[in-house]
This record gives sequence, C-alpha cells and structure tokens, in this order.
Amino acid sequence: MTTHLSRVQPDSFLTLHYRLAGPAGNVINTFEGQPATLTLGTGELSPAVEQCLLGLEEGAHQTFELPAGAAFGERNPAMQQWLARKVLDEMGDANETYQVGDAVHFPTPDGTGKFAGVVLQMGEDGAMLFDFNHPLAGVAVTFEAQVIGVL
Repeated sequence: MTTHLSRVQPDSFLTLHYRLAGPAGNVINTFEGQPATLTLGTGELSPAVEQCLLGLEEGAHQTFELPAGAAFGERNPAMQQWLARKVLDEMGDANETYQVGDAVHFPTPDGTGKFAGVVLQMGEDGAMLFDFNHPLAGVAVTFEAQVIGVL
C-alpha cells in the first residue's frame, strides 16, 4: 500500500518554515524558531510567493529565486509620505523617539490590523518621511520553503 503525501492546493492550510530574503538579507525567517501556519489565498503571502508553493508535497524543501518586482511589486514613489509629529503622537506614543531606519507600525484605518512604514528622513519640525512600500518591493527575492504539513 502506497501512502500519498498531501500536495499544496490553492486553499491549503499549511505548516511550514519559510525565509524571504532580498539583496540586503533576510526579512522573514522562521527556520530558527516556530514554523508558520497559514492558509493560502488569504493574503498572508503574496500571490507570487503562493504560486511557488502550489503542488509541493509535505516534506518538500525548495528555494525559489523571484525576479525584481515579482514577489511584492515595484516600489511606488507615492508610498513615501511625510507625517507630521502631531499625527505620529496621535497614532502612537507621544514620548516615542524615532530614528532613520526604524520600522513603525500604524493601525489600519478600520482599526482591525496594522501596517508598517520605515523612517527614511527626519524633518526639522519633527515630521518624518516614511516609506510604506513592502521592504522587498522592487528587488529580487529568494524564497525558501520547507513544507511540514498540508491540510
């Protein structure tokens, strides 16, 4: 009797280790900690990254090289915006100090989630220029995945 390993389908619930890296190194890496559990098709991974997983069997360990812009789109200059210090204080902790390179998390307009921006520049008046692009937008991405379980 042969056992058939489960294969990843478009709506599969997965347990996996994965790593997303750009030219500057890892952005996400679960290999050194707990594996991730997620459902494909819910937006937890980008569509291009999900495509890599489709058809893989339980136990598969593969690395994919995605060309610049394929995994998280191109960088969008409109996603760089100045925020006044007053706005930052209202959205977070008024006593918080920020530095260039810091990732700052903001609540979504509906209050149900969060999104991040990276401080690019600080203005004299306390305003800050944020980049709200995904950190891997517009760059080549290495995606490594080890599928542990498929439901």
